[in-house]
Amino acid sequence: MKKLLLSGFVILTFVLYSFHSRHGDSPVVVKPVQSTTSAPAAQAPASSSGGSNGGGTGSSNSTATTYKDGKYTGSTADAYYGYIQVLAVISGGKLTDVQFLQYPNDNPNSSYINSQAMPYLKQEALQAQNANVNVISGATLTSQAFVESLSSALNHAAG
Repeated sequence: MKKLLLSGFVILTFVLYSFHSRHGDSPVVVKPVQSTTSAPAAQAPASSSGGSNGGGTGSSNSTATTYKDGKYTGSTADAYYGYIQVLAVISGGKLTDVQFLQYPNDNPNSSYINSQAMPYLKQEALQAQNANVNVISGATLTSQAFVESLSSALNHAAG
């Protein structure tokens, strides 16, 4: 009888945990990582560009950089759980909008995490006028893929 009760308890616990995880109520806290203002700008491009886009990314590091007006599609970047691709909108020589063309959303957890992280990433990019954004805690891979895709788009916009 004790084994039956214990088995029932374990099964009930598993079912409740599965239900909780599946409905996106996971306790993932997505907030920007706080750091000094000069360190992320110098470190973010080096770690995300892999060196091949270093020259173009370094030029977009300054807020004085102007871009050619238009819409520029970034490269597709692997975020492990899916792919990130952004569209950078340039108006008046400045980054005015970032649209997500592709992002991981095939499961509830990915959808939840990205719905929390994407507005922060977009806001920081528009404020910085480049791809040097802070990594979002809980969405590290999404943040890194965002930086890669946006850097690609802004490199096209810079010339």
